[in-house]
Amino acid sequence: QHTIPTNAQQPSAGIRRQVAIARKRAIVQAGPGNPKPLQGRLHSDVQTELYLEELSDVITTTDIECQTDDFIDRPRTPLYIPTKSGKDAETQIEDGELFDFDSEVQPVLEFLVGKTIEQSLLEVLEEEELATLRAQQRAFRELRNNELAEVQRLQEQERRRKEEKERRVAQQRERLRMEKETIEKITARVFSQQYLAGLLPAVFSSLRRDGFFYDPVERDIEMDFLPWLMAEVHSRLEERNSMRSLLDTMISEVSGKNLKEWKDQETQPARSTP
Repeated sequence: QHTIPTNAQQPSAGIRRQVAIARKRAIVQAGPGNPKPLQGRLHSDVQTELYLEELSDVITTTDIECQTDDFIDRPRTPLYIPTKSGKDAETQIEDGELFDFDSEVQPVLEFLVGKTIEQSLLEVLEEEELATLRAQQRAFRELRNNELAEVQRLQEQERRRKEEKERRVAQQRERLRMEKETIEKITARVFSQQYLAGLLPAVFSSLRRDGFFYDPVERDIEMDFLPWLMAEVHSRLEERNSMRSLLDTMISEVSGKNLKEWKDQETQPARSTP
């Protein structure tokens, strides 16, 4: 065990710097390490500080130990007892000197009975007051119900009056609308009659001239009978023409054949004559 003197010198700045450099070197050596140098080359340490210093591998170290005393528990605080002061005195009280039950219980009993009677009277008065309040509430409730019924009756009467008014107004509007519509119809009818008085003959004559008004028999003859008749005549004429052309063809063929035979007969005697 070594003791540390109070006037021990603090390490200088150079020693602290050397310790820091050695610590860094130990950290670097404890790490994964640098790769091995190539053949013909060596690793060297280089200082990177601003000022170069001489490095020393030997670092002066000193082991110092100290020992502290064990902690002692604090003793329990003693109970505070004030210092006794004054003098002790005593006295003797005999029976009947402070309280006589037979003579002093009567006012207490009278007080209790009076309080009980007073409380009973208060409770009776309270019950009567509550009964009066209930009666007043009942009367007020009946009055309010009557007023509500009267209000509902008046509201219902007002509602019926309003509905009747709206119905009468709607009927009046409908009547006015129907009158207006009737007047418009009458006016339109009179105007149409006046307008169509000279228009109908002109329209009928124009339609009759354009062929919209016709005699059914005449129209049936024109539309049905005449086309059928023309078709039949055309078909008969075509048949006759085809028969004539066929007959002409047969006649021409027979004539040509007879002419050829006649020519052949004429040429045969001429050949047999020499």
